[in-house]
Amino acid sequence: MSRSPASHPAPPHAPGLSPALTWLFAIACGLSVANIYYAQPLLDPIAGTLDLHAGLAGLIMTLTQLGYGLGLLLIVPLADVVENRRLIAMALIGVVLGLIGISLSDSAATFLLASFLVGSGAVATQVLVPFASHLAPEATRGKVVGNIMAGLLAGIMLARPFSSIVAAALGWRAVFAVSAVMIAVLIPVLWRVLPQRHPHASVGYMRTMGSLPVIVLRTPLLRRRGLYQGMMFSAFQTFWTAVPMLLAHTFGFGQGGIAAFALAGAAGALAAPWSGRLADRGLTRPATGWAMAAGLASFVIGALSVRFHSIAGLVLAGVLLDGAVQLCQVLNLRSLYMLAPELRGRLNGLYMTFIFLCAAVSSALAAAVYAFHGWTGVSLLGGGYVAVALVLYATEFVRREPALSPS
Repeated sequence: MSRSPASHPAPPHAPGLSPALTWLFAIACGLSVANIYYAQPLLDPIAGTLDLHAGLAGLIMTLTQLGYGLGLLLIVPLADVVENRRLIAMALIGVVLGLIGISLSDSAATFLLASFLVGSGAVATQVLVPFASHLAPEATRGKVVGNIMAGLLAGIMLARPFSSIVAAALGWRAVFAVSAVMIAVLIPVLWRVLPQRHPHASVGYMRTMGSLPVIVLRTPLLRRRGLYQGMMFSAFQTFWTAVPMLLAHTFGFGQGGIAAFALAGAAGALAAPWSGRLADRGLTRPATGWAMAAGLASFVIGALSVRFHSIAGLVLAGVLLDGAVQLCQVLNLRSLYMLAPELRGRLNGLYMTFIFLCAAVSSALAAAVYAFHGWTGVSLLGGGYVAVALVLYATEFVRREPALSPS
């Protein structure tokens, strides 16, 4: 017996979120999102191949993140309109095509265009996370989102050591070719295993897109949490865009040493499952402040570590910053996912769009600031982003605002 896509969503428990399916969501998120970070520790060799000035090397990350931001704005809201499994598959096919383009590119123009395509398709991750949230019961939604975010964040953290190791052995083009193969294998697995999820009602793409400004205006929690994470993620991008260049120029590290540093920093992803449990216990507000304080401390530690030439201190700064950003991210997402379920795809898309627009700008700024002002400039820039988030957070104690404004 056939069912109507518009009126019969997947049941909340249906093939459900078994441990195996949760793992698949986590792995798929990690493999997908990693594609927008593979180039980060390879800016020097890629810029050398493409004849890009060191001050413009940040454009390599910026174009990928701009593509991701555009995909978040134009593709992710379709999760409220289009069957989710099909949307995920189409986005990942775009990633594969972009990765092939990068691995074959012989000019800055073709590389940057293919990077933009990869970023646009990698938003499959941001369809997968709310998809899993729909399948999870409300009482454990924070835990489920935290566990899946751990996979996503591990992908972000492990992308850097993976790309450094592969590039050291086979050259930077091999990084993107290997990823193209992995994503090509992932697509049929997801198609076979994921349950279908049809949105509750289809109002059409144009009406869905037209609703976005209204959602922003009527959702104070979205604006607040988006600004929190936009600043925290800008700090994250500032640190991780500049630190490979610092390690190469100041500490004399090759790609192997940069990979080891990035692998140590990946320990910050362990904060994600713990973050979800804090949210489920009603500690979202204080834990947000803890995350921001830790983020600011990380830049102080990083600046002192470079001054005294301490690689251990710099590793500690990276781990602390990563953990702080992941803690804040899970708390933010869990808060948003507790709002109207029928808007979850659009809320997620709007939230992540702002974050990655901030990331795109901060990546370009970080490379330029490092080129002209060194690590001191980078520390001031990154710490400044976190300070802005803390000032905004302080206003929570002045007045309370509703999560959703009246219609």
